[in-house]
Amino acid sequence: MKRVLRKILGAAALGVTATAAFADYPERPINMVIPYGAGGATDISARSISAPLGEAVGKPLVMVNITGAGGATGSVTIQNASADGYKMLFARVGSHSVSPAMKAALPYTLDDFRFVTVYEINPVACAVTPASGITSMEALVAKAKEGGVSYSSSGVGSLPHLAAVMVMDEFGVENPLQSVTHIPQKGGGGAATAVLNGTVTFLCTNSSSLAGFVANGQLVPLLVTTAEPVVGFDAPTSVDLGKPELQKLVGWTGIAGPDDLPDDVAAKWGVWMQAATDDPKFRDTMETRGSVIDLMSPQEADAFIQGQYDSFRALVDKLGMRIEG
Repeated sequence: MKRVLRKILGAAALGVTATAAFADYPERPINMVIPYGAGGATDISARSISAPLGEAVGKPLVMVNITGAGGATGSVTIQNASADGYKMLFARVGSHSVSPAMKAALPYTLDDFRFVTVYEINPVACAVTPASGITSMEALVAKAKEGGVSYSSSGVGSLPHLAAVMVMDEFGVENPLQSVTHIPQKGGGGAATAVLNGTVTFLCTNSSSLAGFVANGQLVPLLVTTAEPVVGFDAPTSVDLGKPELQKLVGWTGIAGPDDLPDDVAAKWGVWMQAATDDPKFRDTMETRGSVIDLMSPQEADAFIQGQYDSFRALVDKLGMRIEG
């Protein structure tokens, strides 16, 4: 009710002068909230694009990490922000696809945000160590069906948690929550380390998080969840393996404001993001990490995120993964 009242009062205050009110936007620095910690995929993406984006905006971008609750803490600050475009969010797959699908007590829904774009896609890759002796998804699935296979993640309810379960389910492993053991770690670095030191059998996570390990031969990729091959990953795609549904299993980074962000402001972000994502240095930096730069319109972003949510929620409901607390 409070949010609805705020929108009504805001519309009344702006009236027909909305366009004029934001004609000079931005007139001061813009705060950019990163809802995850330093060094993670979201932080790397945000800080990599900050220079070309700031140049396009023409005002300083103040990068602020507001962490906690799987991205929810930082996201709530944007949910409750003034709809003037001076506080925006680097939204992420975990905070705005996985968590809404898995967590019943999440303090927001997708409708509480206006997505101006999704600009980066991170294919998910499943990987093992060379020492495991596993060289294909077929071999991994066979071992999983026999029992004794485990996987790591950055935490319960994270993308790597859901990704491993979704992959096992797609490949016909019955009751993957029970037949394959989940050993959550503290963060993405810990999840990769658990595979490296043999604590767990495999990991399915963003390709950007695995690129370095794959490049130096510490991890062997078995699958990428795309239709096309991923640079630096010598592994079959989900389409190659006859699992096209896994194309929805990707990480992503986008930019969002509160749900009542004005059209004029959203339109300016579209122009700025086009310029920023065209920057050769930014593209080279992200593509080297296994990312795919794909600038989506607001409508494309909404459809993409909703499609992910629908697929993830269906899996969560099917397997009883919904977290009620």
